[in-house]
Amino acid sequence: MPLHRATRLQTAAWLGVALALVVLIWLLSPILAPFAIAAVFAYLCDPAVNWLVGRRWPRPLAVMLAVVILCLVLIALVLVLLPLLWREAVTLVQRLPGLIELFNQRVSPLLATQLDIEIRLDAAQFQSWLAQNKDSAQELLPILLGRLGQGGMALVGLAANLFLVPVVMFYLLLEWPRLIAGLTRAMPRPWLPGTTCFFNEIDGVLAQFCRGQLSVMLLLAVYYTIGLWLAGLNFALPVGVLTGLLVFIPYAGFAGGLLLATLTALLQGGDPLIGVAVVFGIGQLLESFVFTPYLVGERIGLHPLAVIFALMAFGQLFGFVGILVALPVSAALLVGLRELKAAWLASPIYLGSDDDGNNGNNGGNNGDATENTA
Repeated sequence: MPLHRATRLQTAAWLGVALALVVLIWLLSPILAPFAIAAVFAYLCDPAVNWLVGRRWPRPLAVMLAVVILCLVLIALVLVLLPLLWREAVTLVQRLPGLIELFNQRVSPLLATQLDIEIRLDAAQFQSWLAQNKDSAQELLPILLGRLGQGGMALVGLAANLFLVPVVMFYLLLEWPRLIAGLTRAMPRPWLPGTTCFFNEIDGVLAQFCRGQLSVMLLLAVYYTIGLWLAGLNFALPVGVLTGLLVFIPYAGFAGGLLLATLTALLQGGDPLIGVAVVFGIGQLLESFVFTPYLVGERIGLHPLAVIFALMAFGQLFGFVGILVALPVSAALLVGLRELKAAWLASPIYLGSDDDGNNGNNGGNNGDATENTA
């Protein structure tokens, strides 16, 4: 069999394997969520584990420490944020009639004069509806508990998934070097150098983006928490932390945090509104011109619009698992596109020359030289 034909068959076989893998992920996406979450956390924690192993820590102990610290941080976030958000939701329901009156007095006239739009909300009707449903709202907790009792299997499944994430993460971190070595041994030898370089570049792009973006999120969470607290905003801690976490989604994260902070300021009577605007304006400047360029780096090439499209597209195709794998796949596609671009720029089609053309040019040059000699 000719060599080029064998190469084509190998390429077709690997493309078939990749397509089968995509179909398998799509079919198994409903049960892959805990494994995908564990893989993302393991990838983020792997540098810390390697650092501890380099300090002569046994790898199982280093992995256990990383998993425990991550679980404690997530549990602390949940315990801090959920009660504060619940309290804010209760305050919103209590203050909503006043906000409706404020809208009718200030915003509705502006809409009527500037845009010729008549919008008026009926606060009395809302208060009547709230009074009628007060008793049913008080009975909401027993109803929810009863539903949870009826859907016991769903609750068991959720608890199992929550328990499965740290277990899978532990074994992934523990076996990470062996997994990489096994994949390296399984790779066809002629493909090994190029494939290793390709995946190293993907790892560099993804690592710099994810870990840099994580640093940006933490810094912005601290900044927004302190800034909103200085602006006099109640619930500055949950609003600031959520805003920092939402920054991972470009533009939408900033808009969501600003909307949440503005709503919280309105619940206080509107006094901190100017401070909120100043804090978010400075925060956007810091994110765009200081934190992101220095911590993430513009050379990564993952444009914010590309990140948004990848999250939405993979979420539509694969659900929550697709959102988790959107960035790794986008990084791989980015590196692949760079390789294709380099191959295109070096191709004879782009350069406008090929072997026959070169020979023809050489023949023409030889003919000219013969005429000159004659």
